[in-house]
Amino acid sequence: MSCDADFVLYWMTAARRTRWNFGLQRAAELAVELRKPLVVVEALRSDYPDASDRFHQFVLEGMGANAEGFRASRALYYPYVEPALDAGAGLIQALAERACVVVTDWFPAYFLPRMVQALSGRVGVRVEAIDSNGLIPVADHGRAFPTARGYRAHMQRTLKAHLRQFPLATPTDLLKDAPRLKALPAHITSRWPALSAAQLAAPHRLLAALPIDHGVVALETRGGSTAATRTLSTFMAQKLRVYDEERNHPDADCTSRLSPYLHFGHISAHEIFSTLMTQERWTTRKLGPGGAGAREGWWGVSPSAEAFLDQLTVWRELAFNGCAWTPNYHAYEALPAWARATLEAHQRDPRPHLYSLAQLDAAETADEVWNAAQRQLRQEGWFHGYLRMLWGKKILEWTREPADALDRMEILMNRYSLDGRDPVSYAGYGWVLGRYDRPWFDRAVFGTVRYMTSASATRKLRMKDYLRKFS
Repeated sequence: MSCDADFVLYWMTAARRTRWNFGLQRAAELAVELRKPLVVVEALRSDYPDASDRFHQFVLEGMGANAEGFRASRALYYPYVEPALDAGAGLIQALAERACVVVTDWFPAYFLPRMVQALSGRVGVRVEAIDSNGLIPVADHGRAFPTARGYRAHMQRTLKAHLRQFPLATPTDLLKDAPRLKALPAHITSRWPALSAAQLAAPHRLLAALPIDHGVVALETRGGSTAATRTLSTFMAQKLRVYDEERNHPDADCTSRLSPYLHFGHISAHEIFSTLMTQERWTTRKLGPGGAGAREGWWGVSPSAEAFLDQLTVWRELAFNGCAWTPNYHAYEALPAWARATLEAHQRDPRPHLYSLAQLDAAETADEVWNAAQRQLRQEGWFHGYLRMLWGKKILEWTREPADALDRMEILMNRYSLDGRDPVSYAGYGWVLGRYDRPWFDRAVFGTVRYMTSASATRKLRMKDYLRKFS
């Protein structure tokens, strides 16, 4: 394979990191093969849905970490943030026209698939979208899995082979003998200037001038690979040992808090898995036999590690499966037929309350547990895992149309949550309305869709300090 163009282009969109990244690795391999420099462009639009100070600062902090990560490599890293609406239009196409090949990230949700497809139709070079999302490539799934047990069985049958195909921890090491490009052409850098080192060092100073929502404020939670690795280390050292027993208690705060970093691609599932299994002194020889989908006993690790792995390798990857293999995955019509039928049969049932979207947004309900969860979402850009399920169930209970309940969950999460707009979030909304679940006892409003109450949560879980904090 040969090429007369100037460089190999890696368009970093979903795997926004320099480590454990199949997309970056593929781009580096092509650069070496073609004896061309590697250009990495990470761009941030201002017109994506729900663009705000909160999400912009998190991504900008990630760009700062990436600039540091690429500094010692032979890749040219080009971080660009759109200063005005549509100011970035044409940047990727202009770079692609000078590239031998464009490598980008494959991601099945939000507007990213349309963005990649649009570029592919406009440029005359090959565009490769690389799946670096989970341990098993989504293309290998072959179909949509309707239950977690079914996907768990698939994972247990196939994972061992994929564990032999992990990405390199530092894929830029491949570039040690590759040529290096010092700068992009002036007509590109003048029209679409990259962020300076000073801007990357203080991203909060950029926000006020950008055409984004300044009402959803930035958070103390830092973005980027460095912060992600630090969060992982804290979880492994301080929280993992009690994760199995304590994770459902909001007062315990023993969940990993890694979901925002996974969503923005600041850390990979491969790095998390490798770190965990190294700590567990694990090898594949400890794997159990068969692939029946049993939730316990297959991994051969501690109960807490096993519980965490089920979230990382089953529920998270099942969510990506649903987005990729279910047409219109986010739509009400994509829910299981039994769930839609039972919800619609109870649509005229009296509701204890009917709240507007504005009331829900402001946490103005009669349920103090729900209000606390919504306030945590608004204030921290994240909220407790068990309460996410309850939060959704109550929105369903307080909304006349189940399709509207689905829309409201997405609107609120997309506006405030650092890990919204993600396949895992869409799987969560669907689970609230019956996806990945089975019929239960028939009840008002819910029909045979699983029912949850705040009173039950208060009885079962330690919530006193949590409710005090978010009262």
